[in-house]
Amino acid sequence: MRSFSKQACVGLVFSALLLACGLARAATPLPTLQHSAGIEYLSGGIGSDEAKAIQAAAPHWPLTLEFAIKGKPRDEFAAHVGLQLRDAKGGLLLKTYAEGPFFLARLPAGRYEVEAQFAGQTLRKRVDVKQGQAARALFLWPQGAGESSPQGRHE
Repeated sequence: MRSFSKQACVGLVFSALLLACGLARAATPLPTLQHSAGIEYLSGGIGSDEAKAIQAAAPHWPLTLEFAIKGKPRDEFAAHVGLQLRDAKGGLLLKTYAEGPFFLARLPAGRYEVEAQFAGQTLRKRVDVKQGQAARALFLWPQGAGESSPQGRHE
């Protein structure tokens, strides 16, 4: 009876270790944080695990931008999007590229204008970031955008 208890304990410990390893592998870390002109941001979401990790983190960031191309039967993610972020007076705060379909930024409360460029087409949106609330903006390009120019090409 004593050896059965040892075997049961060893089995339980082994099962717990396997479960912990599986959970650790399943938890995809967020992309590397970037800093520019005092603004902390990250971009990514290529691959379903990273996209899920970013979506889970988004409510804790003041601004979330999402980039997609209209498609049938469903929209497709857009990546390598040129971004310009301006303050309410039109001053350029940040110029960068979103490497994936999601872009999260830590910004103080205020009104901003975001310009997003993909496949030679520019979309603009105003976003209001309010204290303690998560703002979100979706940039949706028309169907077929990006088909004639290779991904990663910035026009």
